[in-house]
Amino acid sequence: MAKPIVAIVGRPNVGKSTFFNQIGKKRVSIVEDFPGVTRDRIYMDAEWLNHQFTMIDTGGIELENDGEGKILASMRQQARLAIEEADVIVFMVDGRTGLTHDDEEIAHILRNTRKPVIVAVNKIDSPKQHMDVFEFYNLGLGDPIGISAANALNVGDLLDEIVKNFPKDLDDDIEHDEIRIAVIGRPNVGKSSLVNALLGQERVIVSDVAGTTRDAIDTQFEDGDTHFTLIDTAGMRRKAKIDMPVERYSVMRSLRAVDRADVVLMVLSAPEGVTEQDKKIAGYAHESGKGCIIVVNKWDLIKKDDKTSLRYTEDIRDELGFLQYAPVLYASALTKQRVHRVVDLVKYVAEQQAMRVQTSVLNQLVLDAVSINPPPSHKGKQLKIYFMTQADIKPPKFLIFVNDPELMHFSYLRFLENRLRESFGFEGTPLKLIVRGRKEEDE
Repeated sequence: MAKPIVAIVGRPNVGKSTFFNQIGKKRVSIVEDFPGVTRDRIYMDAEWLNHQFTMIDTGGIELENDGEGKILASMRQQARLAIEEADVIVFMVDGRTGLTHDDEEIAHILRNTRKPVIVAVNKIDSPKQHMDVFEFYNLGLGDPIGISAANALNVGDLLDEIVKNFPKDLDDDIEHDEIRIAVIGRPNVGKSSLVNALLGQERVIVSDVAGTTRDAIDTQFEDGDTHFTLIDTAGMRRKAKIDMPVERYSVMRSLRAVDRADVVLMVLSAPEGVTEQDKKIAGYAHESGKGCIIVVNKWDLIKKDDKTSLRYTEDIRDELGFLQYAPVLYASALTKQRVHRVVDLVKYVAEQQAMRVQTSVLNQLVLDAVSINPPPSHKGKQLKIYFMTQADIKPPKFLIFVNDPELMHFSYLRFLENRLRESFGFEGTPLKLIVRGRKEEDE
């Protein structure tokens, strides 16, 4: 299911990043007392009242150009794209400064979006300041909510209003017996070319169906007896809406597509290698528990010897250390080199995702693992593993019941994960290992 997207917009230095950090309860955004610090959109998954959503912190919308004209133009572009992608918009204003001309101009932009807009009047730190909220009714965007992001005052009321405005049509309507594929990655790595090459093979295209992401179009096709839905993430039908071909503009579409996918194709450019933006996008897919295949595109542009692919694979494993389980495929969408292998690899990873292992077999694996590498101990108390069982698939989730979960060191958990992979494969899919105490088992 696609998560609703909440964008925080407003002038610089009104407290957007402070609010963002308050929700995340960690310093994700840089917070300083001068405008223009947050120049990139920053994304975070959040939850309120059992509603999961993705929050975007944007650079401020600065309507007057000064000496940093290019930077301000870029910040405006990022904020506008965040508005375009968002389901709910939080328009943050400064209660101490009061209503400004820029606030009125931004409100005019937001009224034209026809999306739910919630006005959050920040820096209302005491009851005496609540009178400062009323002038923001003049924006014509409904009832403003006075908050103090720094002190977490009335933040819960604001979150209540946010989740109340989530759209009701984000449920995925794709058939569950289909494998959903998302092609993700930075712009200009060849996502569109790869999509075209995949659909250009001898396959039956069933239909183009509207996806949950506003005007995105998904393509359903068949390969043998298997049905696939290719989620449009390349932005092929939406490029006209983006003025500047900057990497970060593609991230939100990738996040939305990952939420809806079973298997993602993480496309890298062979000449460029792994970039920081690649790590962010791939990291989201990993944390979301999706099957993943790394496709190194433009392989035809690389001069090769007998060890080139080995060196490239080592570099990818070093840069994307959390994706050690993902198979790497070297391909060229232009020459169609190895493109035919993509669909077969997707089928294989989907099967690995859906694999179930009997509890008796898992417990034999635990006995063998303990005999090879005894569990750690702390202050004379040794970890005891009672049993392991599989709780779920897509991704495979395992519950490990022990005498004291605090004794389970992350390195030993990694050892158990490696034993699972050595014994059963699980190639292309992350594994979730959850440690629970004996009392939790009884409950």
